[in-house]
Amino acid sequence: MWALLHGLLDTSTFSPHGICLLWEPGLIWLHVLSDAAIALAYFSIPFALSYFVAKRPDVEFGWVFWAFSIFIMACGFTHIFAIVTLWVPVYEMEGVVKAVTAVASVVTAAMLWPLLPKLLAVPSPAQLREAQLALQTETLQRREAEDMLRQAQKMEAVGQLTGGVAHDFNNLLTIIIGNLEIAERHMNKLTDAADGRLRRLVGSAMSGAQRAATLTSRLLAFARRQPLDPKPCNLDQLLKGMAGFFRSTLGETIDLEYVGTGGLWQVEIDPSHFEAAILNLVVNARDAMPDGGKLTVETSNVFLDEDYARRHAELVTGQYVQVAVTDTGAGMSADIIARAFEPFYTTKDVGQGTGLGLSQVYGFVKQSNGHIKIYSELGEGTTIKVYLPRLHAAARDEDVPDIQIGAARAEQILVVEDDPEVRGYVVEVLQELNYQVVEAPDAGAALGMAGKLDGGLDLLLTDVVLPGMNGRELADQLRAQRPDLKVLFMTGYSRNAIVHQGRLDAGVDLIQKPLSQAALAAKIRSVLDRG
Repeated sequence: MWALLHGLLDTSTFSPHGICLLWEPGLIWLHVLSDAAIALAYFSIPFALSYFVAKRPDVEFGWVFWAFSIFIMACGFTHIFAIVTLWVPVYEMEGVVKAVTAVASVVTAAMLWPLLPKLLAVPSPAQLREAQLALQTETLQRREAEDMLRQAQKMEAVGQLTGGVAHDFNNLLTIIIGNLEIAERHMNKLTDAADGRLRRLVGSAMSGAQRAATLTSRLLAFARRQPLDPKPCNLDQLLKGMAGFFRSTLGETIDLEYVGTGGLWQVEIDPSHFEAAILNLVVNARDAMPDGGKLTVETSNVFLDEDYARRHAELVTGQYVQVAVTDTGAGMSADIIARAFEPFYTTKDVGQGTGLGLSQVYGFVKQSNGHIKIYSELGEGTTIKVYLPRLHAAARDEDVPDIQIGAARAEQILVVEDDPEVRGYVVEVLQELNYQVVEAPDAGAALGMAGKLDGGLDLLLTDVVLPGMNGRELADQLRAQRPDLKVLFMTGYSRNAIVHQGRLDAGVDLIQKPLSQAALAAKIRSVLDRG
């Protein structure tokens, strides 16, 4: 071993490299300076790589930098020996350094090539920027979706509260309106002077009660508790039929333009509620143009894709019929748009609006499985777009029964209502119409009374919401005993007993509270006279 080392270090038999260059000073210093510059560069690179890896311990494939540093450092030593051997012929030591450099280079290359696919998979700065932009876009969309979900949850919570209040309020209005009607019928017994004064008082009270009933109806529409009776409809035909009414509502200072669509798809909606919703939009547009302007009502067939559905909660992709109502009014700010559908929110002066118009439209559209969107800018007008799902089934012709409302015969009616004052009013009205009336406060009592009746029972008039067994279950039990029994439900707001997905069950007759004598008499007569 010592002899081998001695041989490597023995330079007595070799000549320095400078002899080959004939000790030409220009050539000597050209090699010295060049190799020195290369060696310094090679020595600086490992330090730079080491500093980088030390400061960035999270860097991907950090060990590659260390391996490359060792390889570059070895390359630097080969150039140092190239300078030394110009004067000292230590070629054996130069060979050892080159051998070490060769090993380092081979090992580095052997590790680098298998790593190349992984290195290529590391995102480039441009790819990282694209990914960051996509992430920002997705974050924005997610934030918008979360905001919409919170808004939908808020509207649902308000709707549940509204529906419960409206239910109880309808019972109260039934009592108020009913007793006012009874008082009005008995006023002919008074003197003329007293009669006139009382008629004015009763008329004023009745007007207030009817306004309260209208507000309650709008609350129920917003709460999606208004039972709908949907039918296949062509919206162009419905809107053309309303054009004359629109013009009288808008006045002379507002131009009306209707733009229909040939081949408009059919929808399945409740026509009367749709007409009320569109009328609310028209009235809102009129109020937004106090100095006149132009109102455009337009229909079209549209397809709402997945991208649009992703940005709007509860929306299902598919084909829709769009009704757009556009005005040239003052427009709305983003803050107003965000609250426009909330009940009792209005930008009008006190006494000029209840803030329930757009709420009613919102409730009807949502209950019809549709979508509504407001587009507006201050000073640029407003467009409200209503989307109703296309009806793919073929339109069906429905037989309209010929209903004759005449004098009541002595049919027997079982009235089931848990509110004693409402029940008392209904019983009194039916007795005045010469019906035979049996009353019960709940389903259990009704079943007991029905079993004791000697004569036939012609009609069951029952509230839907009853303690214990509901009105639908009561009707099913009585019909099992009396298959020909006719049933009329009355309710302050819909429940799943007779309404599902906001739609009245097929074959169900329903009258909405608050009840008036005329409406109750007409509805009972139509049910009894139906074959």
